[in-house]
Amino acid sequence: MNNLQSSSNVFFLLMGAILVFAMHAGFAFLELGTVRQKNQINALVKLLVDFSISTIAYFFIGYRIAYGINFLHAATTLNLDNGYALVRFFFLLTFAAAVPAIISGGIAERARFYPQLIATGVLVALVYPFFEGIAWHGNLGVQRFLERHFGHPFHDFAGSVVVHAMGGWIALVAILLLGPRRGRYLHGGRIAAHPPSSIPFLALGSWVLTIGWFGFNVMSAQHIRDISGLVAINSLMALVGGTLGALFMGRNDPGFVYNGPLAGLVAICAGSDIMSPVAALITGAIAGVLFVWLFSLVQNRWKIDDVLGVWPLHGVCGAWGGIAAGIFGLRVFGGMGGVSFLSQLVGTGLGILTALVGGGLVYGALKATIGIRLTPEQEDEGADLSIHKIRATPPEGMG
Repeated sequence: MNNLQSSSNVFFLLMGAILVFAMHAGFAFLELGTVRQKNQINALVKLLVDFSISTIAYFFIGYRIAYGINFLHAATTLNLDNGYALVRFFFLLTFAAAVPAIISGGIAERARFYPQLIATGVLVALVYPFFEGIAWHGNLGVQRFLERHFGHPFHDFAGSVVVHAMGGWIALVAILLLGPRRGRYLHGGRIAAHPPSSIPFLALGSWVLTIGWFGFNVMSAQHIRDISGLVAINSLMALVGGTLGALFMGRNDPGFVYNGPLAGLVAICAGSDIMSPVAALITGAIAGVLFVWLFSLVQNRWKIDDVLGVWPLHGVCGAWGGIAAGIFGLRVFGGMGGVSFLSQLVGTGLGILTALVGGGLVYGALKATIGIRLTPEQEDEGADLSIHKIRATPPEGMG
């Protein structure tokens, strides 16, 4: 029976890891469909290589910082309990690698390739695991402090703050240090539109992410005995709320509509195991409205060139999710209880602070030393030709 239980847990978590791994294809196609055609190949290559760098960084350094576990042992030792520890690493790696995937969308079309890979390695090895270990492993005694003073520790079931807010707020730092794309903001306050290159690819990316998200949330239980249908239905309701909120706020714009479910899902991660379905619907709808409103504000009024809107989508909606868990998770609002609003507020703030400081140190150091931005000539030519020496489609008259 013990062997059956351990093998069931391995299979359960492996399916979750595969689903979340597949979400990285969603990140790729979402970025591919949003950027201009001359930068599509770069989006595809960058996200695959980012995942590879993330794997090395997390395997050798990051996972040990977060959980105090290393894998430099013989295979016989590592395969205990059917290799559950290894599959758990795979599952949590897909979360860690989502951070550079999120950042990629914000800095698209003007970031240098290899400096970004260096940033990915440092962020996944050091910055992300620092807060991950605090939130999910009790490192540095922060959770004990919150429980002692506010009654409950910080609750983030599937990473609204640990993954999404971290990625979104780090991206904001990188975006500000990079500056806007050439020709995006013109003299006299005029704004040059850079419309998505392919709404179908953008929609495909959103669908892949949305489907994979059920692995992201439901399998965060990490053991089959802890699986919860409540998490699945709350995820469903939040994505529906996000879609309808973005549809209403975005006036039928397909780019907003297909980011709406992602906003809702980002927000529900933290409290998906403790909210009621109606609360999840409300949380998702607020996230969808927030995303559209902030995207327009950031791009048009503040003139911050966040290409995919990753700060509103992941940074702000992730922070909203952390706080929402402290509201709708309370029994008075139909939740399961076991959560403190003040702990959620402090934990969310600590995640944002870690992201801002860590992102500032990493991207600030790279900018001051080797540089993080393509030359004007490379940017005008496009990252596909200037970095990868190939176009996404052949020129007219060539096949």
